[in-house]
Amino acid sequence: MLWSWILNYTSRMSKNILLLLCLLGFNGTTTAEIYKKVDENGHVTYSNVPIKGGVKLNVEPPVSTAPETPTARPRAKTPTPANFPRVDRETQTKRDDKRKQILLEELEAEKKALEEARVAYTEGEAVPEVFRTKDGKVRRNVAKYDEKMQRLKATVDAHERNIELLQKELDSFN
Repeated sequence: MLWSWILNYTSRMSKNILLLLCLLGFNGTTTAEIYKKVDENGHVTYSNVPIKGGVKLNVEPPVSTAPETPTARPRAKTPTPANFPRVDRETQTKRDDKRKQILLEELEAEKKALEEARVAYTEGEAVPEVFRTKDGKVRRNVAKYDEKMQRLKATVDAHERNIELLQKELDSFN
């Protein structure tokens, strides 16, 4: 008898706590009427339907902490402060040329690395992963082969993406 009361009590308590957490955590724009009833044993019941002997709760909708959505209008360009350090055109051109040269060197290195990665991928396809059984037979290890090929493919993909990004950066100079 005592155990059934405890299980029943904790079950109802868990439901009430879950309901309360849901009500507190809900941050929607809709509102509903909430009713609360405390029975003779002290058990609290919440409902969105009027309960005999229940009391309607005055629950204020939560204050939204979400930032307002910005409008689609473009931002006005902020003027450069008068005391901001200035670089003359020749110095800026030299900096841009140096940056472009570095990007070109990185692009060439990535193209070389991509070619090496493609060769490794092709070689990896031709060499299956195998193992020997206890009786000396050779078997293919498909899982290990797939893992190896995924790794090689990821390397190829990474170099292709790097080349794409470097090229995009270089195109911004034109």
